[in-house]
Amino acid sequence: MRPLRNPVIQTVLSSLLAGWMRFCFSTIHWTYEGRERAEAVWAAGGGVLCAFWHSRIGLSPACWDLTRAQPAKALISLSPDGQFIAKAVALQGFPAVRGSSANKDKADAAKGGSRALRDGLKQLKVGALAITPDGPRGPARVMAEGLPLMARMSGVPVLFIGMSCKPAVRLNSWDRALLPLPFGRGAIVYEIDHFPDGGDLAAVAAAWGERLTAVEARADAITGLEGI
Repeated sequence: MRPLRNPVIQTVLSSLLAGWMRFCFSTIHWTYEGRERAEAVWAAGGGVLCAFWHSRIGLSPACWDLTRAQPAKALISLSPDGQFIAKAVALQGFPAVRGSSANKDKADAAKGGSRALRDGLKQLKVGALAITPDGPRGPARVMAEGLPLMARMSGVPVLFIGMSCKPAVRLNSWDRALLPLPFGRGAIVYEIDHFPDGGDLAAVAAAWGERLTAVEARADAITGLEGI
């Protein structure tokens, strides 16, 4: 049995990861661009979709002010790795809406995706839903149509969030995932949009993917982080 499939190991490692992330976030010097857009969303309350690329999940709790913002949940894969990440994120105040596009069985994947869509739309009636639109297995920085579909069905705004920090650890994963190190420089960049009237899902996904990559690149430029 793979270690991450063991619930005890999952719990211990998730707790350690969550504690490490909180420590790093508290020691990083953060720079913000477009924060007034996020603050306007927080002040308005209600539903909002928060989008960032899968590689920046390890930084995501830093982008949401739990003392001011509406309740948030994260759409995390049902895979074993997804369960591990979901626990670490939940320990920082972001419980998961569980869905899957990673299961090998297409029927199971469709069932998980349908449940995630239903539960995600329910969450958007009361608060925020965080999505990594290239996850859980990529290709990296290519937006699937799930995010635009939810935006169209719900009518809520979409916050594009670019996050970066330096120094950082890059994992040897499909997305080159980034994990923070303490006492460095961090950046969070926000942009906002709504699904356009009469918009085509594929066209919107392509355009929004470019915007999301751009805000992430801007965050990287602020911190001086290089390489993808």
